[in-house]
Amino acid sequence: MKSKRFEALANRPVNKDGFVKEWIEEGFVAMDSPKDPKPSIRIENGEIVELDGKRKEDFDLIDSFIAAYGINKENAEKVVKMSSQELANKLVNPNISRSDLIELTSAMTPAKVCEVVSYMNVVEMMMAVQKMRSRKKPATQSHITNVRDNPVLLAADAAEGAFRGFDEQETTTAVARYAPLNAISIMIGSNIGKPGTMTQCASEEATELNLGMRGFTAYAETISVYGTEDVFTDGDDTPWSKGFLASAYASRGIKMRFTSGTGSEVQMGFAEGKSMLYLEARCIFLTKAAGVQGLQNGSISCIGIPAAVPSGIRAILGENLITAMMDLENASGNDQTFSHSDMRRTARLMMQFLPGTDYISSGYSATPNYDNMFAGSNTDAEDFDDYNVIQRDLRVNGGLQPVTEEDVVRVRNKAARAIQAVFDYLGLPAITEEEIEAATYAHGTKDVPHRNVVEDLKGATDILNRGITGLDIVKGLAENNFKDVAESVLNQLKQRTAGDFLQTASIFDKDWNVISAVNAPNDYAGPGTGYRLDGEDWEKIKNIPNAIDPRDI
Repeated sequence: MKSKRFEALANRPVNKDGFVKEWIEEGFVAMDSPKDPKPSIRIENGEIVELDGKRKEDFDLIDSFIAAYGINKENAEKVVKMSSQELANKLVNPNISRSDLIELTSAMTPAKVCEVVSYMNVVEMMMAVQKMRSRKKPATQSHITNVRDNPVLLAADAAEGAFRGFDEQETTTAVARYAPLNAISIMIGSNIGKPGTMTQCASEEATELNLGMRGFTAYAETISVYGTEDVFTDGDDTPWSKGFLASAYASRGIKMRFTSGTGSEVQMGFAEGKSMLYLEARCIFLTKAAGVQGLQNGSISCIGIPAAVPSGIRAILGENLITAMMDLENASGNDQTFSHSDMRRTARLMMQFLPGTDYISSGYSATPNYDNMFAGSNTDAEDFDDYNVIQRDLRVNGGLQPVTEEDVVRVRNKAARAIQAVFDYLGLPAITEEEIEAATYAHGTKDVPHRNVVEDLKGATDILNRGITGLDIVKGLAENNFKDVAESVLNQLKQRTAGDFLQTASIFDKDWNVISAVNAPNDYAGPGTGYRLDGEDWEKIKNIPNAIDPRDI
């Protein structure tokens, strides 16, 4: 006989997920591996000569880079000697300011910061994230992709995503050579949905930099760093080469952040028996050392690994907290899908959604997941209403707002017509009225006509060969009765020359003011302080379209 209850449980979605027991030797441990080093530091004549149990002559590339550039030496020896439990208490204590804590946290070593975080449960970590987040008001980011690299659908989806509230939007390609068309499509669409929305196109690093320098993108984040030397050099990279690439972006007025996340070293087979969080702490310190303004982390594309081991989702929250403790902008993951269980994926989201991070998701799929070329997201276009209701239920600003069908149809149609005009102006393959109609009302690529891939790819190559830039996009829009969109794209190009939005955690408001950790820092100091969902923001989130006014009954 078999238990009917256990038979029912066996068929639950969560039991389709993969789980493994800890395997220390191969790094299948989320936090507190017995092979993690103990905190230590020794400084002689202003130089770190010992770091977390290693002498200078034994430093690997990552140790050397962190020791040279990544630690506030002034307080380092004092902080390493402090009680880690006492430091954890300071992080939770609302009476101790973020600015005072940064002087301590920036002086920690990778092993010390992990020891501090290990004292905290997830509620305490969330309390600390609420205080340590760099920008006062949280925001979020979306993925805008589709399996056919359809430019009309990309523009329409980007317009809707920006209109729903995403402050940043990221695309990538199914076919790499489509990158210029995809970048242009979401840039135009986003600036229709909400002027000032920043966009990027994740691609091979040289291509991505090229697109940014032409003015087709405003930021980048797919510049990966790793926590062991073997993984780093396996990709023919070093911390110095990544730092050079970061300076190349910044020198051209392109906002950028590195990408890392727990589990990558395990996935690539070189975890050295260290915990996932310790190796990620090294990535975070390396990012700080490179002078980069922020980090996309939260396990990202490796989430299946930490999600399979005990305390793995806690470790992901831990890496987001450590990023904030290092005074970095944090795009906190919640992107790649990892579970069949709606309950479990919501629990994973809440770790960042409730306290708020600079970008709660670094890839909420604003398209249906079947069109997500980043391997699917923890949340997608079919979750918009659930997400808005949860914001309303809990009075939390998760970065989105309710919208009406009429308004969405309007912005999607305008975006499709704008990309049609630009394609015509640039001599690219024509966009038909049928395509515009389909993209206006589509859910995904299943609802739009096929385009001629060969001709589109020729057009994408032609854009690069002809030296087309963002100014050509502005001209194409302005000369075809899209002057408001042209002005928005031009404003973004102007911001590139000013460079103000290279500040930590920068977004634009509706008047093109930069809102960042510099001019709008997080000032949380306990109940009634910091960002509160009030005023216009709360009115928008309250008023979901399907709420009944009882006075009308």
